[in-house]
Order: sequence, then C-alpha cells, then structure tokens
Amino acid sequence: MQALALKTSLLSYVDDGTVMAQSKSLDENRETLKDAYAVLLRLFVAIGLVLEHSKTEYFIFDRSHSDYSPPIDLGYAPYNGENLLKPNLYWRYLGFYFDRKLLFHEHVCYYSTKALSSVKAMKMLGSSTRGLPPKEKRLLYRSCVLPIATYGYRLWYYEGARCKKALSLLKTMQRKAGLWITGAFSTSPTGGIESLAGLIPIHLHLQKMAGCANFRAATLSDTHPLRSILSQDHHKGAQPHPCAISQMSEAFKRKVKGAVMEINRHLPELTESFEPVASEARPGTRLMDRFPDQVIFNDCSPLLEQGALEARERDLFTILRNVRLSDDTVYCSVDASLPDNAQHQAVSAAILYRELEEFNRVRHVAGRVTAPDAELFAICSAITLATQQDNCEKIYIFTDSIASARRSVDPSLHSGQGHSLAVCRTLAAWLAEDSSCTITFVQVPSKLEWSIHKEAHDYAKDLISPAGIRPATSLDSVREAVTKCAQEAWIHMFEDPSYKGCNFLHLERLDGDALKPTYINGGIWLSPVGGNLLVAVRLFRCILNHAPIGSYYE
Repeated sequence: MQALALKTSLLSYVDDGTVMAQSKSLDENRETLKDAYAVLLRLFVAIGLVLEHSKTEYFIFDRSHSDYSPPIDLGYAPYNGENLLKPNLYWRYLGFYFDRKLLFHEHVCYYSTKALSSVKAMKMLGSSTRGLPPKEKRLLYRSCVLPIATYGYRLWYYEGARCKKALSLLKTMQRKAGLWITGAFSTSPTGGIESLAGLIPIHLHLQKMAGCANFRAATLSDTHPLRSILSQDHHKGAQPHPCAISQMSEAFKRKVKGAVMEINRHLPELTESFEPVASEARPGTRLMDRFPDQVIFNDCSPLLEQGALEARERDLFTILRNVRLSDDTVYCSVDASLPDNAQHQAVSAAILYRELEEFNRVRHVAGRVTAPDAELFAICSAITLATQQDNCEKIYIFTDSIASARRSVDPSLHSGQGHSLAVCRTLAAWLAEDSSCTITFVQVPSKLEWSIHKEAHDYAKDLISPAGIRPATSLDSVREAVTKCAQEAWIHMFEDPSYKGCNFLHLERLDGDALKPTYINGGIWLSPVGGNLLVAVRLFRCILNHAPIGSYYE
C-alpha cells in the first residue's frame, strides 16, 4: 500500500514490516525513509502499539560504484546516538543474503562454506580404508550437501550472469567431496576425480537445474503472481504488474538480465498446457478414489529371467484367450515409436479388437516427446475409442509401459497431464454407468515381441513424420533436452587432458568405445565397484596414475 503522499511502499506482516523507497539519490531516499518512519511511529502510538526501534534495520540497494552509505537519523527521541541508524552491509531474508550490488557473493560464500563444513564433517563416516563405501558417500553428498550449496542459486545464476567468483567457491567444495568419495590424493586433477565419482561439474549441474526450472512456470496456476510479471503471452488470468516484461520496450528487454527474463525467453519452447487446479485432481473426486476396484493393473517385474519370461508369455496367452471368448470385452494393443533421427517426431499407435477380429486401428503423430509421453497418448486414444463401443463392459489395454498406464489415471501435474485428464474424464463417465464395468492394464515385456503387441509396435514404426517448424513438445522432453545438453558439454570437457589429467587411464567397453563420464546410476566407473571400498580406491588411484608413497618405493 502507499504510505500517505510519500513515495514509499509498505509491506506489513503479522509482527514485522518493510518500508521501501526508490529514488535516484541516496540522500533523497534517506529523507523519504525518515519521513515514512516518523509517520509509522505516530500511527503506532495512536493505536496503542509499540515500535521496537532496537530491531529496526536499514539497507541500501545501489547501482553506483561508490561505497558511500549515509546513515539515517530516525528522530524518534531526543538525540542520544542511538537514533543514527547505519546501513547494513548484508540483508538476510528467508535464508537469502542480499548485498548492495545484488552480486550475492556473501550468499554463495555462506552456503558454500556451510556445505564444505558438512563435507569435512562427513569424513568421520569413512576414509580411504574404512567406513562407508564410495557409492554411499556419493549418495550422502548429493542428498545432503549439494542442496545446501545450491540453495537460492536462481538469485545469482542465470544467462549472462557474472558469477565466476561464486562458481570457484562451489568448485572448491565439490573437489573436496570428490576426494573424499574416491579416496584419491589431493594432487589429483579435479576433472578426473569428478568423472570417477560420477559428479557432473558444478556449473553444468547449475545449468541443468536452471534449464529445467525455466519450464516450471508453465505448471503454475493462471493467477499465480509470477505470471503477472511475464510477457503478455504468459499472463493468462493474472493482472499485469506495472514492472512486468510486457510493459518493457524491446531495447530495455535486451539490457535486463535475470532468472525471470530467462524463464520468459525459454517458455515458448514448451507447447504443452496444464491444469494445475483441475477438478478431477481433487482428493475424493479422483478416478482412483471413486473406482478403486474397477481399475486393475496386471503388471510384472521389469527384470525377468528367461524362465520367468516364458511364464509371463503363457499368462498373456491365457488372458488373450479369455478376452476373445467374451463378446462384451474390447481389448487394445498400444505402443509408441521414437525415431532415431531428431528431425522426426514420435508416433503413437493403438489397435482395437473384439472377439477374434480387429475393428479399428489409429496412429497419431505425438510430436517431440519422450517414450512415456507417446505411450500415454496411445493409451488415451485406445480408451477413448473403446468406451464408445456398444455393449462394452470390460476393456483390456496391452502395453509395455505400466508406468504410463498408471500415469494415465493420475490427473495431477505431470508431463502429458492433458492425456491423463482426458482418460479420467472418459473413464469416470463410462465406469459410473455400470458397476460391473472394469478396465485392466496388462503389462507386456517388450523383449517378448508378443503377438498383438508386436503388431502395434510395427504399425507405429511404419509411420515416419518430419518434425516441421514447431513440433509439439512435452514437459519431460524439454527437460530431457536440457539434461542431454549438459551431459554432452561434460563429455566435451572430458576430452580435454587439462580437465581430466594427462595421465588419466583410458578404458574401453567390450565393443571398443571409450568410456565417457556420466552421473546416471553413480557414473560409469563408480557403479561396478562402488560397493567395495578397498577395490574402488585402488582402481581410482590406478586410473589417476597415483599410488601411496610406500607402494611406489616398493
């Protein structure tokens, strides 16, 4: 709210408040704040409240290069020296440390030091000879330390930000963690340690997290405050803020940098829309809340041995034989095909049967999406067509992705939510007609290449569709692209001997390809030996061409 006729704004909380003033001169700002504070003091006294002067803080945000910080005379009592309030060097708010120039050096220094202290404290849990194995050390670091180090990173990490000093502090912290995880010597190269420990370089980790976070704004409600400061295409139901990007000129937009500008720039890459407050997602009205016994999942373990695969195939043929004998059952085979070429789009296919005959088949271009998204699209198409059939009381969906099947009846926010909402609305109306109606999702292991599921797979694979100018994209697909970009950048860094070390031992796969760094499942080196401390430490020291001094002399 506006504080009388003064050019100030007042944000009031339960027992706290903030007075803000903005001008082109520090002296003018100081006088404005002094007058506003005097008005607040009179208002508090008039209504019988107490303003605690000892807890009052004064902070300046300044674009200039000078360090001039004028104090402010609050004038709340006869001058005794306590009235003169000096500006703080840093302002702590909700765990964030703001400095005058908004460089956030203090913020990064505080949290990187806190993370480094945690790493040093963790050394009591294990060393290179006893204690936790490397895989558990890595898990502990990623779960407990890395979130501390990256807390509030969107304040200072964005496209075009000058954060070299901040990154150097975090690199030091991660190097200490890598030495602890691998048991390597302190003279080992940072890149080699990170690669062996499966720790992506910290700047690429921040790049990956920031890139994925850019698209989170698409999942916000239509009236969320963040939408009010974005461009007009992303306002939806929010009222534009006076300082919104939509109110800026093109020349001014090119000068402004920050996380919000980065979000606004990348959001158009995502074409999928969401319903954050969909009625179908309310507890008690969700499909699985209303019809828990009419939606059935017939799944199996994803890792089946040869004997278990044969048993699963027999079960599938038994199910197929039974549904073919029922005239009130529609069974569908669904699958999706993802092209090897990035210039093509994914395809979703569904084939519908009744008794012994196929009566319909459809396939759709799904866009540039992930495999689960395309499989979800195929399930949605099959259910929509199956529920339209007369005298249909049972539906069977044969799919090789039981995770997509479970997601199809989950109306909450996720990639492909539009397909899930369509499935929930269709099934809710169909299941409500008759309590004997049921739908069963049957998992078919893809390695079986089983009967009707293989036919749906071939039908989807036969269609090749170019991506076009602006193909449809899903939330998971754009996040996957960001992650892939960071992974490729790490591999490119690994090719430089100055990063991994000139004496790094190059190992190859059985097919002759050189091993490349990754952070998935602990990394390519840590994953097979990470459970055995002594073996892992000896292997890592060997790869880095380091040995204990006693062993070297021997």
